[in-house]
Amino acid sequence: MKKTIYPADLRGKADFGWLNARYSFSFANYFNPNNVHFGLLRVLNDDLVKGGMGFGTHPHQNMEIISIPLQGAIAHKDSMGNASTINAGEVQVMSAGTGVEHSEFNPNHSETLNLLQIWIFPEKENVEPRYDQKNFSELLSPNKLVTVVGPKGNDFENALWIHQQAYLSLGNFEEGTNFDYTIKGKNSGVYAFLIEGEASIDGEKLNKRDAMGISEVTSFEVSFSKESKILLIEVPME
Repeated sequence: MKKTIYPADLRGKADFGWLNARYSFSFANYFNPNNVHFGLLRVLNDDLVKGGMGFGTHPHQNMEIISIPLQGAIAHKDSMGNASTINAGEVQVMSAGTGVEHSEFNPNHSETLNLLQIWIFPEKENVEPRYDQKNFSELLSPNKLVTVVGPKGNDFENALWIHQQAYLSLGNFEEGTNFDYTIKGKNSGVYAFLIEGEASIDGEKLNKRDAMGISEVTSFEVSFSKESKILLIEVPME
């Protein structure tokens, strides 16, 4: 097993007043030549957006974009004609493909939005842009890892899909529980991001917002010593 620990407090930081961001990989004003991406996972931003504020209309191209609100809601509009709100418990996917413009705002003036924004390189460029979202609240029962995003034609009937052999899984786990994860893709790795709690992977302890990159292995065990929430992002390593 090849593994790399990414401590929460070593992430990139930015504070724009309305936005307080933590960057898992090089992004915007944060650049670390040794931490640009993990396999085909390019971005994992942990954003706090003040009430009524957000990202104005901006373009994307040839990127698979996944948004996961942890607290609050996102008001989304895009050039494909979509206008919707994504609440905590829901997941949003957008294939930028040939090009799309969108905006994202916190519609709740009295509540801070906590949002995970994830970018994954696509397996095919210049596809037709597409958008989808789904509520996973009822599926995310305790001590169950739920695959919320996978490649097109994946075997997970509830999962959203993207143009990449990537799998995103979320789970809420009680203290003293554990699970085994089997890597699905050949030459793929997993970026394990502990959203809340305390976990251990292959004897390495993770605390809130710590992460571990895992590759060159077929499976691994995750155990929890506190009530926890975890995100696993499996991607091809090249």
